[in-house]
Amino acid sequence: MENKLVITKKENVIISASFEGKDLVQVSLNTSEENGILGNIYLGKVKNIVKNINAAFIEIADGRMCYYSMSENRYPIQVSEQEYKKDEAKLNEVKVKIGDELIVQVAKEDVKTKAPVVSSNLNFTGKFVALTYGKPSVGVSSKILDEKERQRLKLIAKNHQHREYGFIIRTNAAYVAEDKIVGEMKKLIEAYENIRRYGVHKSCFSLIHRTPPNYICDIRDSYTENVNEFITDNQELYDNMKGFLETYQPEDLSKLRFYQDPILSLASLYGLNDRLEDAIRPMVWLKSGGSLVIQPTEALTVIDVNTGKAVAGKKQVQETFLKVNREAAKEIARQIRLRNLSGIIIIDFIDMELKKDKELLMLELEEYFKKDPVKTTLVDMTALGLVEVTRKKVRKPLHEQVEEVRRYS
Repeated sequence: MENKLVITKKENVIISASFEGKDLVQVSLNTSEENGILGNIYLGKVKNIVKNINAAFIEIADGRMCYYSMSENRYPIQVSEQEYKKDEAKLNEVKVKIGDELIVQVAKEDVKTKAPVVSSNLNFTGKFVALTYGKPSVGVSSKILDEKERQRLKLIAKNHQHREYGFIIRTNAAYVAEDKIVGEMKKLIEAYENIRRYGVHKSCFSLIHRTPPNYICDIRDSYTENVNEFITDNQELYDNMKGFLETYQPEDLSKLRFYQDPILSLASLYGLNDRLEDAIRPMVWLKSGGSLVIQPTEALTVIDVNTGKAVAGKKQVQETFLKVNREAAKEIARQIRLRNLSGIIIIDFIDMELKKDKELLMLELEEYFKKDPVKTTLVDMTALGLVEVTRKKVRKPLHEQVEEVRRYS
């Protein structure tokens, strides 16, 4: 099965779409004006402190006010610090106060009425490794199951661990040569040290570091050993992708392809417009005749499984319920990834009487979630039969991306 990352531009919107065979499994949109701030690093200023929630509000560029948890950020990087020296650097717990200027990174973008969240725990992400300031430990992706390989990777990272920062070994690092991993670590350390040393000398509210565009992050974050091609039909995007691959992932440069056809555009070839519309519709039909209704709210996302036509004239009702639920489980896992749903997700499957049927459903759903590159946790089934799921927030959900694009169009 050929897996492809298709990146194209329509007017001022860049569409990045991941395909596994013929199936669209992930898609993101962003305007070419780069409105996103997720991952950006700023020199911000503390404007207010709310003691009863142990939080501060920090202003960054363009007057944006951001939430900052003081309990989760014990080691702020302050402008008032003396000159940074690598060999003498220490992690110092500091209580921030109004007026302090801090280097912060946007950890979560704004969601409707909620302000963006910023953090002093800077994170620098590569293809194989992520450097984590303020967390001087070493972790290995839970998706790497080979214990011998986990120990090898952990030892590589521990040899470069520092009292100020640690590393998270990403899934892409599995079975990769040590010199490639170490080379990337050195680049991340250099990026961190430059910001640590020179960032404090910038003027207040400056953008110190801009995270790469989403489509570049999609190249970096994809399981590249499973991706056969990176395809685009836009010369500017092609040049940017080529430059990134030459610098950071030269081993993947041969996968880059420029699509040229004066009659059929890349978006039309892969049916991106219709697939996008389908991906934001509340109703999803199942082959069995059942359906899903997907309703995102500000607090959580609710997914309802309906039998629809699946039980018409069926005598073995419980068997039919299990069949529809199993089909729904597979489609729900796909839709969660496709729509980039995150936070709390509640699934209301069709009620089943037999305990063994419920256990089988939960086992299959958990296996589907393991295939998601973003951490997705199957929590439990409640007494009311509702299934609780949590998924790490990486970017805005697809329906919000679409709304944002329409606002700027």
